[in-house]
Parts: sequence; structure tokens; C-alpha cells
Amino acid sequence: MRPKLTDVAKKAGVSVTTVSRVINDYGYISQKTRDKVFAAMEELNYQPNSLARSLHGKSTNLVGLIFPAITNPFFAELVEQIEQKLFSEGYKVILCNAGSDKEKEREYLKMLLANQVDGIIAGAHNLGIDEYNRVGLPIVSFDRKLSEQIPIVSCDNYAGGKMAVEELYNAGARHIYFLGNPHQNGNPTDQRLAGYCDTIDGLGLSRHIHTVSFSESPSLKLFSIKKLLTESVADGIVCTDDLTAILVLQAAKELAIKVPEQLKVTGFDGTTQVQLYHPELSTIVQPISDIAEVLVEVLKARIKQPSEPLKQMQYTLPVSFLRRSSIYKLQKH
Repeated sequence: MRPKLTDVAKKAGVSVTTVSRVINDYGYISQKTRDKVFAAMEELNYQPNSLARSLHGKSTNLVGLIFPAITNPFFAELVEQIEQKLFSEGYKVILCNAGSDKEKEREYLKMLLANQVDGIIAGAHNLGIDEYNRVGLPIVSFDRKLSEQIPIVSCDNYAGGKMAVEELYNAGARHIYFLGNPHQNGNPTDQRLAGYCDTIDGLGLSRHIHTVSFSESPSLKLFSIKKLLTESVADGIVCTDDLTAILVLQAAKELAIKVPEQLKVTGFDGTTQVQLYHPELSTIVQPISDIAEVLVEVLKARIKQPSEPLKQMQYTLPVSFLRRSSIYKLQKH
């Protein structure tokens, strides 16, 4: 059976009140008594109730993470980095995989509040969740505008979109298509499309925007991409994520379109996993470790001083470009 507070008190030879005071670090307790209580807790494998501690005004040292798809290599790597950095600061995490379900995200938000987490890092893709304005908790957002009061951390999405077009153009592409979500909703990732459009216009080329939703299944995306490659004159494609770019390379192979001779492709994210398993893919690389570091540092500051006015609402980190054979033909030695 799961040990109770009374079991710890009996094992340590002290009162239940004394055990509670030791756990919550309340009032004066001799070191000898503290040692006896902690020894009893360890022997019984007793875990203090985080919610009970929070009711005593103590921190739970829990942080909620809300993200859309932890099977996606980018979010998996980002969450791993965030968790490691939080753990090193003494925090544990509750991970919520919200997917593209707005109601699911709302339920997870309620659950995190019920568990009295110290703060939340939110990066899911659902929009219009007003509860974020009313939770009264320190919250930091990744790549998403939740409210006017919640700070956002993101990479330089505009520079990434611009950089992708310039690389394709310099490699000889003139019919450059954008594959992603064209809807403008105020999120930082919209800037990838803005960077594409401004650069295309500046080069005197025609815009070609093809809708591919983040939430679509790979099979539907592949079908849509094949249709695009069959019916268009695209010789360059800017993808808003690496997984979509990999599907473009797959579709090109199945349609016998030579890459990079006939079609040049670039992705966006540049995770370690994609670089390792798809070394042919040119891509915009997000500084994932740095993003995680800033998310954690901003959240810690909000937890420490939740009523302090925010001095900065947007944190934008630089991107880089990884040149590979999906754009540049490798030289044979």
C-alpha cells in the first residue's frame, strides 16, 4: 500500500504535525529530527504531495509543457532540451501533447492549474483559447501569440523565409514555391511566409503559395505535393518544416524528378535527427538549445517576480542555413 503521512510519523517517532512542518520547511525543527523524518520517508519511499505543499504556500517545482506533436522531431528535441534545463534548475515537468485539438488543450490547461504548477511553457498550434488570459500563472509562449500579456520566444522566422528564397535563387531556381500554411493569424511562424513574399517580390519573381497544413497526415501531404509537382513548373520549393521537405524529396523521387538538377528543395528546423537521417536536405536551422534556454530563463524570471512589469515581450533568436545536396549538386572527386 502507498505509505501515508501517519506511517512516516510512526517510523520517525514524531507527530504528524512535525512531519508536515519538515516537508513544508515551516518553523524551527532540529536537524536531528529532520534527519529522522527524511530517513523514514526514504525507507518507506514516501513522496510528498505537491498539491498539499502548494496549499501551504510552497512551490510545487512543477512546470507544465503544452506542445502539439511530440512525435515531430523538432518538438521532441525542443521538449527534451527544455526538460533538461528545467531539471537542472530543480523543476519537474508535466508534458501535455495537445495536438490540433483546441478542447484537449483547454482540458490540459485546467489539469495544470489543478496541479498547481509554478508556470507553463506553451507551444501548441491551437488558436483562440481565452483561458490563457485568465489563468493567473507565469506563462511563456513558443512561436505563438497567446495574449498581449504573455512573452513570446521564437527564432527569426522572417530571416529564415528570406534566406531560403535567396539560397534557391542563387542556385538557379526561378519558379520558387512556398509550401505551408498561408493564413495570417499573428503568430511568429507567419513571418516565414512574409520573408518568402518580400524576397520573391524584391527579385521580380511571381509568388506561388501552396497550402499544406501542419495537422494533415503524411499521406495527404504526399498526395498534394505530387499533384503540385505534376501540374506546376516549380524548380524550387521553400517548405515551412523539414518533414514536409522530406515528403517533397520522396515525391520527386517517385515522379523521377531529379534533385537538385530539376528541383531544389529547402526545409525549416534543422533538428539533429533530420540532419543525421536525411543528410541530403538543405534547411534553415533553428537554434533549439538556445530557444530552450531563453524559454526557461524567461519563465524562471516570471515565477520569481510574477507581478513585475514585462520589459520585453518578444525574444527572437537568429537562424542559419545548412547547405546540402537538395539544392547544391555535390562535386565528384
